[in-house]
Amino acid sequence: MSSFLSFVRLSNKKVTVIFDCQGRMPNVIYYGAPLSEATTPEMLAVLNTRQEAKCAPAVEPPVSLVPTHGEGWTAQPGLEVFGVSDQWSAGFTLTNVEHTDSKVIFVAEDRHRGMRLTTTVELDINSSIAKYVSTIENTGKSALNLNYLNAATLPLPPTMSKIKTFEGRWSAEFQTTDHDLFFGSYVRENRRGKTSHDTFPGLIAFASDTGELQGECFGFHLGASANHRLRAELMADGRSYVQFGELLFPGEVVLQSGERYTTPVLYTGYGNAGFSSLSQEFHNFIRLNILHHQPESKPRPVHYNTWEGIYFDHKEETLKALADKVAPLGIERFVLDDGWFKGRRNDKAGLGDWFVDETIYPQGLNGLIDHVTSLGMEFGIWFEPEMVNPDSDLFRSHPEWALQSQHNPHVPFRNQYVLDLTNPEVVEYLYKVITGVLNRYPKISYIKWDMNRDVNHPGNLRGKPAMHGQMTALYSLIDRVKAAHPGIEIESCCSGGGRVDLGILPHTDRFWTSDSNDALDRLYIQRGFSYFFPAEVMGAHVGPRECHITGRHLPIEIRAAVALFGHMGIEMDPRELTEHEQKVLTDAIALYKKYRHLTHSGDVFRMDDDGLNVKFGYVSKDKLQGIFAYNSIRETRRTTPSRYYFAGLDANKQYTIERIWPEKLKEYTPSILQRTEGQVFTGEVLMKYGMQLPVLFPQTALIYTVTAV
Repeated sequence: MSSFLSFVRLSNKKVTVIFDCQGRMPNVIYYGAPLSEATTPEMLAVLNTRQEAKCAPAVEPPVSLVPTHGEGWTAQPGLEVFGVSDQWSAGFTLTNVEHTDSKVIFVAEDRHRGMRLTTTVELDINSSIAKYVSTIENTGKSALNLNYLNAATLPLPPTMSKIKTFEGRWSAEFQTTDHDLFFGSYVRENRRGKTSHDTFPGLIAFASDTGELQGECFGFHLGASANHRLRAELMADGRSYVQFGELLFPGEVVLQSGERYTTPVLYTGYGNAGFSSLSQEFHNFIRLNILHHQPESKPRPVHYNTWEGIYFDHKEETLKALADKVAPLGIERFVLDDGWFKGRRNDKAGLGDWFVDETIYPQGLNGLIDHVTSLGMEFGIWFEPEMVNPDSDLFRSHPEWALQSQHNPHVPFRNQYVLDLTNPEVVEYLYKVITGVLNRYPKISYIKWDMNRDVNHPGNLRGKPAMHGQMTALYSLIDRVKAAHPGIEIESCCSGGGRVDLGILPHTDRFWTSDSNDALDRLYIQRGFSYFFPAEVMGAHVGPRECHITGRHLPIEIRAAVALFGHMGIEMDPRELTEHEQKVLTDAIALYKKYRHLTHSGDVFRMDDDGLNVKFGYVSKDKLQGIFAYNSIRETRRTTPSRYYFAGLDANKQYTIERIWPEKLKEYTPSILQRTEGQVFTGEVLMKYGMQLPVLFPQTALIYTVTAV
């Protein structure tokens, strides 16, 4: 229906969103726990009345979805444009509202300056997740230069006094930091040409008393796979807001008459029972709306990835021997990593020449692929399509195909440059060579799609910045490859977790979470990842005995226990395994297969971090089964640890507890581990009273299952 309503209400069982449309532009006046029909928007509008303050505007500009200079907005505008006249001062008037129970489209015009602004909001029917996206269209006659358009600017309730942000670096992604909202702006801008390891495009706003299992919080994530800008600001007038949008370089988007630009999608979520409840909303949304297959249709297979096992030392007989070693462990997919294509003996050459190296594989890959598949494993292969080495046939033939900034030297970075996907010739070449490999070897069912450097000079042949077009072309290329080979799965890898977002995930199937396979690092990396993304898309591998990145030696038991709670795999030279390690890995993989239906479909419950250990669990939707992990990092300063409080169970059900990991555990004296077997406990006592933990060595993991009687 089309109308000009004073208010628009979107609501489901999880959340209510109310927009005030009485002014020139719509703004959110409520987003949170469901409101009854007895609570009207008019009531909210009255209670939201703000008076004229001393030395302040008589009419206060609202926190509209796209605040502009034309509205008199003095904080960060949601739209930055300029043209031949006064387009910079655009001010829109709402002209049309189309809405259903779950979706609203706001259309606004600035006819004087020739612009149409559309913001679409869609509330998921099964979760608290709402999607916001904005479009600007040039309805005038002269060109419109767009510097910035936010997906949305959204007010925060006054009770949200803190923000949780996500930072890090290569091999230490998704580190969380809590900040107080302060008078001013918290701003993060990313110009790396990928989602980045250090500036994840998301944050969580929360009340001061919110923890993992209690309190209100709001999550915001921009589905942008390259440059982005986020802001959380507390203004002088006491109002606060968040704002997300793509970061555009000067001149990157110039709209001619009739052209339009659309932002990446901003995903927002609400949780009223702590950060874990917010994560559950995002996980459920992703499972139902983003992922291409569910655990019951195809369980996530256990990987073996060759990278940290052999690096570039490819020999067909060696690889067959590796396959022979890993298949009995329970491996279900064998992924041939970097080093299989022409001239690729190290990382200095070969990128771009996507043809099997006949000096290593004179008969091609069929012998290896047939050997792997005869052992009952799927076969996957590594590509880095967006990159090119200067030492390659491709670059020697087409140096102009690399992104560059004229008269500025390339910034050295991993001996490679970035290909210009805004050039259709480049895209056609990549499509041809990738599908050429897949056509020649039809048993390949998986691609690890990597991207291993920043984009320091993102200019194309026209001399224009190219990242916005680069991402559009990348998504299209991946979709074309998938359409040409139905059923093929693609992993988004970017030196680990450098491209993890909801922009790329609709086109792919899995993330490589981090290049660090160090189990202690991974506990915190995977914890940070889990705030927005479910376990089944989180690549988690058991690495070598000595971690190649940290040099740390960790027992096989904790390395396996940490990998169990993602999309499990191993990445090492299996020939180094002792008999004991082989037995532990075999047992761990069997456990993963037994419980992956639970970790890949259940609700996550993280426990608050005490600095000594990492605790979490997954509980089935029906509350009949749960799996919980306790990972000791450092010993307590007391003689014994504290209690372990289970979470997410039904207080009225009765449960048995079983320790399923590790199989054997050395103890100084008999502990509770010997007393729970066969006992029955109420969910209430397990959650409210908890279970005394045993004295353990640091770097020890325990895994329990709880099963309703």
